[in-house]
Amino acid sequence: KQILVLGLDGAGKTSVLHSLATNRVKRSVAPTEGFNAICVSTEESPMEFLEIGGSESLRSYWKMYLPKVLLLIYVVDSADHARLPVAKQLLHQLVQNNSTLPLVVLANKQDLEGAYCITDIHDALALSDIGDERKMFLIGTHVAEDGSEISSSMKDARELIVQLVLEAQ
Repeated sequence: KQILVLGLDGAGKTSVLHSLATNRVKRSVAPTEGFNAICVSTEESPMEFLEIGGSESLRSYWKMYLPKVLLLIYVVDSADHARLPVAKQLLHQLVQNNSTLPLVVLANKQDLEGAYCITDIHDALALSDIGDERKMFLIGTHVAEDGSEISSSMKDARELIVQLVLEAQ
């Protein structure tokens, strides 16, 4: 069982995954052309993450992988206000037929000027409309400087993901 990582192109999915996997920061990563699979070993159990690129040509593949996953991580760029409506629409389409799939929304790039705060992201994505049956979390994250240790928000996200995977198994 995998953890699916989705979001629009440029949201920071690959940087977030790299941070979760290595506890280090690598900021300049090329856009994912297709798929990116990473296995993260924790004390509790190994976790397999599958990231699918966020460009329009790849979004048609997103739904195919949903039935096979333990958890959906949806990454949004908190500073990309213009594309939040598209991010919202795609997220709602993804989860509408699966009311129990746990969801972790990472409001990424919180360190950028003009980034929406968590409550604004919650409203922009209409997370209240996604359903009461599912476990859903919204965490503000950012990937710090190259080579440095990951931010406390990324550590919190990692701990939450480990916990959700253990509960889902």
